[in-house]
Amino acid sequence: TPDLIAQRIVIVRGDKVLLDAQLAALFGVTTKRLNEQVRRNASRFPPDFVFRMTDQEVARLRSQIATSNRRPGRGGRRFRPYAFTEHGALMAANILSSPRAIEV
Repeated sequence: TPDLIAQRIVIVRGDKVLLDAQLAALFGVTTKRLNEQVRRNASRFPPDFVFRMTDQEVARLRSQIATSNRRPGRGGRRFRPYAFTEHGALMAANILSSPRAIEV
C-alpha cells in the first residue's frame, strides 16, 4: 500500500498531508469516527500533527483534485477537512483500534 498512500498525499501549507477522508479509508473506519477520535484525543494532536483546512485551502484543493460538488442533493462535505501530517497519521493509527489501522 505505499504506492496507494503516496498517490493520496497532497501539499497544504508546505506540508505533505493526507486528508481525513483518505486516512479514514486507509484505516478502514468512517471519516466521522476518525475525526471523533481526534477531537476526543486533542492533546495528542498538536498543530504540526493535524490542522483544519481553511475555506481557501479547500477551494484550491477542489480545483486541483476531483471532489464531490456541493449542489443540493449531491452529497459533499459539510465541514472543512482535517489534514494529517506524517506524525498525525501515525498518532491516528495509535488511537484507532481497527485492525487495518494497526496494519497500515
